[in-house]
Amino acid sequence: MRTRVLGRTGLEVSELIFGCGDVGGLLVRGEPAEMERAIARAIDAGCNWFDTAAAYGGGKSEESLGRILSGLATKPRVSTKVRLDLAKLDDLAGKVERSVEASLKRLRRSSVDLLQFHNAVARETGGRAIAEREVLKTGGVADALDRIREQGLTRFVGFTALGEAPACRRVIESARFDAAQIYYNMLNPSAARAMPAAWTGQDFGQVLSACRAQKMGVIAIRVLGAGILATDARHGREVMLTSDTAVAEEERKAAALFRALGPEHGTRAQTAIRFVLANPDVSAVNVGFASTAQLEEALGAFERGPLPSAALAILDGVYRTDFRAAA
Repeated sequence: MRTRVLGRTGLEVSELIFGCGDVGGLLVRGEPAEMERAIARAIDAGCNWFDTAAAYGGGKSEESLGRILSGLATKPRVSTKVRLDLAKLDDLAGKVERSVEASLKRLRRSSVDLLQFHNAVARETGGRAIAEREVLKTGGVADALDRIREQGLTRFVGFTALGEAPACRRVIESARFDAAQIYYNMLNPSAARAMPAAWTGQDFGQVLSACRAQKMGVIAIRVLGAGILATDARHGREVMLTSDTAVAEEERKAAALFRALGPEHGTRAQTAIRFVLANPDVSAVNVGFASTAQLEEALGAFERGPLPSAALAILDGVYRTDFRAAA
């Protein structure tokens, strides 16, 4: 397992971050023995980071991870997240602090390595998104996270750059956060590049360039597109985190990608992971699992490394025709 540096944190992190979320769901719905096997195997393979959140399974993911890691001699790094109820934005510092205290109790830890703000960000508060001014104002979210860091409950702070790209870019450019979770995959690479005119989907406005300018760590998320890139089998948890798309449209695009690339780059999941690894601005790739078998499949991708430039050129052609080049 190769490592990369998580931006200005200076931390050497494994290219694989073991995602403990709801979509893969192993640490939420799995059998305890299977959870333990997968975590032990990941650590044995060189994975040194596990990512969870209070929202995953209503705390179940944090509880499972805390139980298993507390019994191991190896102590990998852990990140968790706080998501605010946007109906009431009073006492932000208190809400963040109470969320973190509950997370640390479930994780059986006195601190985490990275605490991430997990609400989407937009120009105005509404739906799942919080206004950027609520994040950056005096007494806002960033101040609340700094207070957690000052208390020694986290080493670094980050946020999830979902919502409206201009608002996310302004939060990145504020330099208030050490790392960002960035939506980046074969279906939607717009966080890293200008997209051709024919391409459709939410445009993340090359926010990776803003992260690079601030020397922020970049954690790529949804690299398998909620499983749509990995397989044609649907599990019912394909929640779209982006606008201007739907499951059927993502399936159409995935089919075009793999028709164009063929099978030579590994399984579908391996090819998708290798695509993300090809971007040097990505510090680590967050992948979630439902089983140890899926973990083994992913480890094969990390062993093979980034997609070659010839494969990336083929993908460029697919994007230029809005995923119809191989129809």
